[in-house]
Amino acid sequence: MDLQNEKCIMIIDENLPLGIIANTAAIMGITLGSKIPEIVGRDVIDKTGNTHLGIIKIPVPVLKGSTEIIKSLRKKLYEPYFSDLTVVDFSILAQCCKTYNEFINKMKETSEIDLNYIGIALCGAKNKINKLTGSMPLLR
Repeated sequence: MDLQNEKCIMIIDENLPLGIIANTAAIMGITLGSKIPEIVGRDVIDKTGNTHLGIIKIPVPVLKGSTEIIKSLRKKLYEPYFSDLTVVDFSILAQCCKTYNEFINKMKETSEIDLNYIGIALCGAKNKINKLTGSMPLLR
């Protein structure tokens, strides 16, 4: 992976409560790390000899959006041009499930058009991600 030409971003619904925003970012970040393990650096050792687990090697800006913006973006990401990007989407349906089996079963019964996304994470070619999100503001 050429980290100079790669980018990872998250877009989260700015209207969510702070706790749900944090949870959404955490869930998407864990999934990104599992799907692209090479973006996680090696463990490091501090001056006193304590080990600290490696963190992501590149910045991950968190951008603000709305459910409508995220849904529109998710739709574009199904286009063949963007098929090489890693995409993690997180929906209200997923957020409301108590177990992963419940999530699996509910997704089997839900059409994509009926999903309301509260967050999406992208990782891949910087030029493609910038084309999709270049004008979006940071979530602050």
